[in-house]
Amino acid sequence: MKNIAIRLTYDGSRYHGWQTQKSEITVQQTLEGAIEKMCGEKVHVTGCGRTDAGVHALRYCANFKSECRIPMEKLPLALNSYLPADIAVLAACEAEESFNAIGSCIKKEYIYKIHNSNLRDPFLEKRACFYPQRLDVERMNAAARAFEGTHDFAAVRSVGTETKTTVRTVYWCSAEREGDLITVRVCADGFLYNMARAMVGTMVYASYGKLSP
Repeated sequence: MKNIAIRLTYDGSRYHGWQTQKSEITVQQTLEGAIEKMCGEKVHVTGCGRTDAGVHALRYCANFKSECRIPMEKLPLALNSYLPADIAVLAACEAEESFNAIGSCIKKEYIYKIHNSNLRDPFLEKRACFYPQRLDVERMNAAARAFEGTHDFAAVRSVGTETKTTVRTVYWCSAEREGDLITVRVCADGFLYNMARAMVGTMVYASYGKLSP
C-alpha cells in the first residue's frame, strides 16, 4: 500500500468547499471519484485544510493510500484525464507512511484580493471582493502587523467548528496595492473557522480609522 502525496490547484467557484458533504458537490468527493476511476479502488483523500464554498486553491497538498501501480511521474496526467477542467493535479510522489497532509502541514497562506474601485470589473467577479469605498493600505498594514505573532484569535473567528485551542501563530500579514487591486496575504500555522476572513474585515474597518492597532 502506497501513501501517495499530490499537489493540486483548483477553481472553487462551483464547489461547496473542500470537504465531502451529503447533498453538495465538493472538491474532495470529486477528487476521490476520479481516483477510484483511475485506480479501480475507493480511497479517502486527506487534504491539508478545509476551504469554504467558492474558495480557490493555488497550491494545495493532499494524500491518499492506494495500491495504484501508475508511476508517480505519470500519475498527474492520468488523474487529470478523469478530473473536470477546474481541478488539476500538478505533481505526485510516494510519501513516507507517516505523512498526513493535514497533520504534517506547518504553514498555510491565505490570499484575499479586494477590487477597490467604484467601477466593477466582470473579469474579477469571482476572483476579488468588489469594494467601492477607497481603502487606506497604510492603515490596513498597521492593523495587519498587530495580528502577527502568537495570540488567542477567539475574537476573529466564527463559531461552528470545535477546536482544542484558539491560539494560533501568524507569521506574516500584509496588504499591498497595485492599481485598484489590493492583495492581502496571511500566513499562519493554522486558521480558525473564518479567521482569515475576519482578519481582512478588521483591516478594512481599520482603514477608516475606526480601530487603533
